[in-house]
Amino acid sequence: MAPSLKQRSNRRTLLGSLAGLMMVASALFAAPAASADIPGTDEVVTSSNVKHLANVPKQGPFAGPNALGTDIAFTGKYAISGNYLGFTIYDISKPKAPKIVSMVNCPGSQNDVSVAANGNLLFLSTDSSRSDDSCQSTSKPVSDPTAWEGIKIFDISDKASPRYIKSVQTQCGSHTHTLVPGKRGSMYIYVSSYILPTWLVGTPNEGPNCKAPFDKISIVKVPLKAPTTAAVVATPVLFPDGGNPGNPGQPNNPVPGDDTWVPTTGCHDITAYPDKGIAAGACMGDGALFDIRNPEKPKVITTVRDTKNFAFWHSATFNQRANKVVFTDELGGGSAATCNPTVGPNKGANAIYDIVGKGDKRKLRFRSYYKISRANADTENCVAHNGSLIPVKGKDIMVQSWYQGGISVWDFTHSRKPKEIGFFERGPLPAGFPIGGTWSAYYYNGYIYSSDIQKGLDVVDIRDPRTDKGKKVRLRELNTQTQPDYFDRH
Repeated sequence: MAPSLKQRSNRRTLLGSLAGLMMVASALFAAPAASADIPGTDEVVTSSNVKHLANVPKQGPFAGPNALGTDIAFTGKYAISGNYLGFTIYDISKPKAPKIVSMVNCPGSQNDVSVAANGNLLFLSTDSSRSDDSCQSTSKPVSDPTAWEGIKIFDISDKASPRYIKSVQTQCGSHTHTLVPGKRGSMYIYVSSYILPTWLVGTPNEGPNCKAPFDKISIVKVPLKAPTTAAVVATPVLFPDGGNPGNPGQPNNPVPGDDTWVPTTGCHDITAYPDKGIAAGACMGDGALFDIRNPEKPKVITTVRDTKNFAFWHSATFNQRANKVVFTDELGGGSAATCNPTVGPNKGANAIYDIVGKGDKRKLRFRSYYKISRANADTENCVAHNGSLIPVKGKDIMVQSWYQGGISVWDFTHSRKPKEIGFFERGPLPAGFPIGGTWSAYYYNGYIYSSDIQKGLDVVDIRDPRTDKGKKVRLRELNTQTQPDYFDRH
């Protein structure tokens, strides 16, 4: 997710929204200058065990600096990358030479994507108030009762010619979404969305279709053989006690996160592990563990908070055995420079939790933080973002995006002693770009694929004895927020 501090209250150009976002982030999370040991503008730097294989720049209507690249999903020989203006399908059968198969222009931030039905269906998240549910819609104020937000469904059985077939409106839109398999050929979509407090964004964040208290998710059921009948079947309240109330703190606090954190008014992201019957929710002010054995009735098992170092619980990743969870903190909304010595190693970092106990008595126990040690320039937005496991049996190794901090490959097998084992990084962007860096970095069938906000699709190879066994694992499909059991697939 980027930026998470979304502006919902009035009509703005994307550039205007980002400019306002940057002002909020810089006021709340002031970033000092970083050290001089930084790559040159657009210079690619890697560890010795990492090689940059390919880059496919953003093209056509997605080429501009305000057409932000977002999340990625995979099916067969295809990678599908979202963009604030639509999505792109790539043929990655030759990882050293990926090719664009098709581009769909369909504005509606942030257009996170997932795939299902053997790669025949694509789901797209819309989290901005639109005039209607079409791909020709325009922006509307959140106060307009006719504004539309939610999930769009495409038939992509013909990758060269996707067809838009259905929309489902959801409360407060769909910032992200997660697929959870159901029975008898159905798929559930857990729609994550939220309301930000006025003290954080400066303008009202509510409207007639998005009202506080908002402590719920929307669950959409999709019959895979009849996707045009998809509909919302439940809106469970996950935090009946209201969750973390948040704290505005001191706006000019030089040590961000010490006394400023957002309230729990929805979830930003949920990662499901269907084979284990659980999910982990990054829900703004709370990290949560859910029982999802009944997909229409997710149940909170336990929650955890970190009001010292976490400002915004952003996303979650289980290890293979599902006895650990890595939560990320999107300090500064993804638009601030937080990877520098003054902000330090614990803020804007990952937090590693062990899952202890059994059944409904399971708890999350904090073990350590992990953050990249490479300092960034004060022009570079950098914070923990989207990643996935590298499937190495008996090890917990992850690849992860850090916006302009690049890509980090790191090992958290020992929960208390995580360590980096490889990296890919670009130097600062040229002047004139509102935001940049790698949004998502995922491991799929032997290679790392990165969706860069400004630079398009990157393909990266890591050759290391600690990760090489992962190259033998093959998947037919990967939606990272629906974690597979890599070694016991059905």
